[in-house]
Amino acid sequence: MSDFFEQVYNVVRKIPPGKVTSYGAIATYLGSPGAARMVGWAMNASSSKNEFVPAHRVVNRNGLLTGKRHFDTPKAMEELLENEGINIIDGQIQQFENKFWNPSTEFKKEL
Repeated sequence: MSDFFEQVYNVVRKIPPGKVTSYGAIATYLGSPGAARMVGWAMNASSSKNEFVPAHRVVNRNGLLTGKRHFDTPKAMEELLENEGINIIDGQIQQFENKFWNPSTEFKKEL
């Protein structure tokens, strides 16, 4: 499992500031489309990593900040995203489709 978590962290570290992705998009990119919940577990454990993992950039498939309770304060995830220029109303990313970063397509662009 820790190898999977490391793969997740490697993907999450590539999400550009001002962009977000979903648990499911990461799981699909890693070849485990049914493992969105496991990606969430990795995000929850990421605070114990020595190297920063921008877990605030991973949200659910609808752009909801479902992981916010795992941050130091209830507003920390939202504040981090807003500092990157993402507008959030009632825990929902506005214009989510414009802020969404899909690793399956973005990494293909790099090749």
